[in-house]
Amino acid sequence: MSDVMQSLMGSTVYDADGEKIGDVTQVYLDDRTGAPSWVATSTGMFHGDALVPLAGAAHDPGKHTLGVPVSKETVKAAPHVEHDGHITPEGEQRLLAHYGIDPNRSSQTGFGRYRTEGDQRIPADDSMVRSEERLNVRTQSEEAGTARLRKYVVTEDQSVTVPVQHEEVHIEREPITDPSAVRNAEIGEAEQEVTLHEDRVVVNKQAVPVERVRLAVDEVEDERTVSDTVRKEKFEAEGVEPRHRDDERRR
Repeated sequence: MSDVMQSLMGSTVYDADGEKIGDVTQVYLDDRTGAPSWVATSTGMFHGDALVPLAGAAHDPGKHTLGVPVSKETVKAAPHVEHDGHITPEGEQRLLAHYGIDPNRSSQTGFGRYRTEGDQRIPADDSMVRSEERLNVRTQSEEAGTARLRKYVVTEDQSVTVPVQHEEVHIEREPITDPSAVRNAEIGEAEQEVTLHEDRVVVNKQAVPVERVRLAVDEVEDERTVSDTVRKEKFEAEGVEPRHRDDERRR
């Protein structure tokens, strides 16, 4: 048993979620069985040592780690019990009540117990919880850029054909059949003037609304793949002989 105690001393304690609690500073043995039942672990600079039960704990001597099936906050909130080399029965009852351990269960001090040929199954308190990390992906809306609508002026040449009219002069001759009908029939010079008219093209420009334009925002769905590295725990048993299926059926 001294080898187990020596192996536990200084081990790094992790809670059920894999979060580090502290290091083992003291190991306490059960008065009845002599097996390790409690350890004291540091919980931080401003906190004293806290007592943690070894029921259901998993110790890895190779990695010098100790996994306990309780949360870090539960350990920090554990009642302060005087444990100067020994835990009193009253103090142990307070701790058992805090951690929710039934003091009448014989397996509550089962840390370090090895399975024998006659065991049918591993006790519930000797089980370990396997955890793994999973990617939790969500989206959030953020600014990706700006868009603006700007109006500017350009010039272009435009040609329009319009019909126009103008007056022209030509000579019309009409024979006189009745000379008596013409007065002042005198020989001499004469002159007649006629005013001519024509259409002149007048151009003006007028601004006319032709189109209304606005910016509209559309939501477009797309897919993106994200990748990251996650951790997972695996079990590795040592010193456990595999049972055959025939043996399982016979039992």
